[in-house]
Amino acid sequence: MYCKKGRNQYDIFMLSLYNTLSRTIEPFKPLEEDKIKFYACGPTVYNYAHIGNLCCFTFEDIIIRSLEFLGYEVDALMNLTDIDDKTIRDSQKEHKTLKAFTEHYTRLFFEDLVKLNVTSFKRRKPISELVPEMIGMTQKLIDAKHAYVSDDGSVYFDIKSFKKYGNLAHLDMKGMKAGARVNNDEYDKDNVSDFALWKWYDNADGENFWEAEFTTKDGSKILKWRPGWHIECSACNLWGHGEQIDIHMGGVDLIFPHHQNEIAQTESVTGKTFSTYWMHTGHLLVDGKKMSKSLGNVYQLKDIEEKFPNKIPLVHRAFRMMCLQNRYRENFNFTFERLESAMATITSLDNTLKRLKSYTPRNTKVRREFRNELQESMQKFVAALENDIDTVIALTEVFELIGRVNRDIDDVSLTIKETSSVIEILKSWDMIMGVMDWSLLKDEEKPVEVMELLLQRQAAKAAKDFAQADELRKKIDELGYVVIDSRDGGILERKK
Repeated sequence: MYCKKGRNQYDIFMLSLYNTLSRTIEPFKPLEEDKIKFYACGPTVYNYAHIGNLCCFTFEDIIIRSLEFLGYEVDALMNLTDIDDKTIRDSQKEHKTLKAFTEHYTRLFFEDLVKLNVTSFKRRKPISELVPEMIGMTQKLIDAKHAYVSDDGSVYFDIKSFKKYGNLAHLDMKGMKAGARVNNDEYDKDNVSDFALWKWYDNADGENFWEAEFTTKDGSKILKWRPGWHIECSACNLWGHGEQIDIHMGGVDLIFPHHQNEIAQTESVTGKTFSTYWMHTGHLLVDGKKMSKSLGNVYQLKDIEEKFPNKIPLVHRAFRMMCLQNRYRENFNFTFERLESAMATITSLDNTLKRLKSYTPRNTKVRREFRNELQESMQKFVAALENDIDTVIALTEVFELIGRVNRDIDDVSLTIKETSSVIEILKSWDMIMGVMDWSLLKDEEKPVEVMELLLQRQAAKAAKDFAQADELRKKIDELGYVVIDSRDGGILERKK
């Protein structure tokens, strides 16, 4: 297994990651050896997450798992945006407190993550718990003349004060009109404008305001305000990781303005490079088209579950498999045909585990050729991950091993030690994939009546009494089990 204790085992490889800032693949060098400060923009908890959101979070989980597999200790932090235009607007519409409204959708979001086996974010912070940090950061920006209180009463960041503004998004600032103000949390991508750090209270906000005191050249006042979206992630990082982080991740749609604004705010406060590496997932398409309500192709996980009501756990694993079969920074095209294909792939993995469980080796001899193939396969798997977390190439090693194992089971040439080695390497790879059902290897005590029927059926097949064998299969089925025929007779599996 490739893990922290044995990290130098494959030191001929060096991890390289695509950095949005430079638009190139760069050798990865963390701020602190073998430790990574990782941050991802979390959801705005005002509705169910759609599959585009969930795809992004699944990619992030796969990347974090890959980094941990490669021996790094990853401190993964995600914010939960429970204060913004949309959460306030929709909580008002439903006549609910902001806390009750956002906690409901936060719970639904976590339920979806559990279904997709997204487990890497051990630290998740609601932004509503970081109001003092946002106030303090805004005051520092005012003091340093990077922010100002405008005539509309809100506090804005002055983008002209930050010379590197536009670098992440690779904006050509020449000829662009800067200095106009944008009060909305989200705005057109072609706007280059001063953005709101704190928004002046509006009656439409209802009870959703915080009393904040900001000191300016004209004195200080305690007034009703609420934070803007961009300051929230900067404050969360400073709270959770400090002044600098290794990797900041999110969807490609966040590059501008959100991530660009984060850089401007944070670096204007710290004077240091905010994040060394910026990683972004591609756009999600449905049947080759952008998701939109007008096209009726905005899917949530529950919508997909409803298409396959009898295969829901398989759907969850198949969705994750689809992500593994896609480069994280390339566009992800969701189709139900691809989902069904991924479901078939997962089923084939399950069948291999079932065959390994029921397989009876004929000898204990260790084949040097097979051992060498396993080592080479692990090295190729690691090399694929080291190359910008290329799970597409890594999966080829998984499927090649699965094919080899099934052929050896057919030939009854797999030995006892090889069987154990195959299971061990698959378990190590599944630390990243997170799609295999290891419960299939657990022993289950079958009812005596069912076992007797299975033996009778095997005898009937040996006597070529296929009519009797079919009758016995039906009786087994009525007792809640199915028979999967194999060279060794048959495998019993409980019906799902």
